[in-house]
Amino acid sequence: AATLILEPAGRCCWDEPVRIAVRGLAPEQPVTLRASLRDEKGALFQAHARYRADTLGELDLERAPALGGSFAGLEPMGLLWALEPEKPLVRLVKRDVRTPLAVELEVLDGHDPDPGRLLCQTRHERYFLPPGVRREPVRVGRVRGTLFLPPGPGPFLGIIGIFGIGGSLLEYRASLLAGPVSYTHLRAHE
Repeated sequence: AATLILEPAGRCCWDEPVRIAVRGLAPEQPVTLRASLRDEKGALFQAHARYRADTLGELDLERAPALGGSFAGLEPMGLLWALEPEKPLVRLVKRDVRTPLAVELEVLDGHDPDPGRLLCQTRHERYFLPPGVRREPVRVGRVRGTLFLPPGPGPFLGIIGIFGIGGSLLEYRASLLAGPVSYTHLRAHE
């Protein structure tokens, strides 16, 4: 039976790479991988790509190029960056960084236009508030904002992000920048 393997398994930060592999396929079996998620308002976003398993019946997106679909070529994270809305002109925007987005990944037998039966599937959560990052709302006079503090005692570098839509703050960029990986990278370039 085919098995979909993700590393890290289960969940990781939105900006963290995830390794996607499939084991248990027939040698050189054609398959279609499909990713989908629903945003906080219920809008559907999807991407798909066609692949061919190797001679051992394995597929590793770090080594196997996509043969077409939403993208082509060697794109290990293509199923995530190529997500497109079902309805035109809808943007994928994360409004509440305290909750993750769930990505459904499916492996289907065959290629487009009509891939066959579902071989395996899994769900992967992508979060925006990295572990240890503190989120503190700021309300001083007419100033409204959110402060994200990296883990640890500090002192910390400061970044002011002015980004929103229609008067509401969008925090996903700031929350990711306060995460351990981004913050360590910023400190290295002081």
